Amino acid sequence: MAKNNIFRNIFKLRRFKDSLSLAIKGIIYLFLYHHNMRIIFLSGVAALLFGLYINLRGFELVILCITITLVFMAEIFNTAIELIIDMFTDKYHTLIKLIKDISAAIVLIASLNAIAVGVLLFSRRIFKF
Repeated sequence: MAKNNIFRNIFKLRRFKDSLSLAIKGIIYLFLYHHNMRIIFLSGVAALLFGLYINLRGFELVILCITITLVFMAEIFNTAIELIIDMFTDKYHTLIKLIKDISAAIVLIASLNAIAVGVLLFSRRIFKF
């Protein structure tokens, strides 16, 4: 009987629901207050719908979804870093600017990767039409 209690405590659904609720609130916040997040999301949805429209193969769709998610995650990390820094100071500091620039570079690299993946996945099919 003790084993059942241990497993019940480890896998409490309530904690999972609370974590899921907090994550969803974070995503909602990003959509409401961060313009770049809306652009990234809409671009990702458009790319996915276009990939479905031109009949990308399963593996190609997986690559596309991973790429879209990578850009989305990069923007989330960038926003989180900026919010953390802004929480402690609003004064200009060279190191703070450098940290923010580096976190923005993460999004840039992920976006350039997404463009390259998009060109590789879509160009062949586009030029067939």
